[in-house]
Amino acid sequence: MEKDLIVPGHVAIIPDGNRRWARKKNLKPWEGHEKGAQNLEGIVETALNKGVRCLSFWGSSMDNLTKRPLEEKRALLDIYSRYFKKLMESKEIVKNEVKVNVIGRWEEQFPERLKKVIYDVIGKTKHYKKRLLNFMLAYNGDDDMIQAIQSIHDKYGAGAKVTPELIKENLMTKDLPLVDFVIRTGGEPHLSNGFMMWDTANSQLYFYDGNFPDFDEKKFEEAIEDYSRRQRRFGK
Repeated sequence: MEKDLIVPGHVAIIPDGNRRWARKKNLKPWEGHEKGAQNLEGIVETALNKGVRCLSFWGSSMDNLTKRPLEEKRALLDIYSRYFKKLMESKEIVKNEVKVNVIGRWEEQFPERLKKVIYDVIGKTKHYKKRLLNFMLAYNGDDDMIQAIQSIHDKYGAGAKVTPELIKENLMTKDLPLVDFVIRTGGEPHLSNGFMMWDTANSQLYFYDGNFPDFDEKKFEEAIEDYSRRQRRFGK
């Protein structure tokens, strides 16, 4: 870790702009997703080297999987399969003892062959405790909050005393620390679908004007340096 660099403990990335990047280059949409996946490999390695303890990546919303053309969906699932197979063989994951989590309704959406690959990665890394690498797949933040409220109701009934701790322990993200730093690419300075809404309530935000395939390791380092220069006050 670089001297005097304040590194966020938990970084969450919203990788917007893969399709726009491809369109500008007269490529197929999935070629943008492919380039984005290649980019992510470098970002994960850089995050590990910088000392980021928890990295969350929003791979797909429910809409990405249910409303996109079938050909694009198939290509996206193939990218996931190849990427998670790489994680299985990654020496960096083993060296840094990175626990891989996959969060969302992916089990309802993915074919059995892909689910097996993901289960294998989760199983291989489940005992690691030094770092966390989280993939949000078939995930929407508003859906996460709704299911948490429903879960609380089902467990405790209408008379339950709702506390911040109770809400957190019923979220899909219950095992993750709160997010320190949210990075969104794509040139649109907003969040989407309530992305990790409970966990990002006090997060610092960083918006990159370019599309995700152009957000390489160097751009990620620049974002971390920007975070390091900020002074967090939490309302004080």
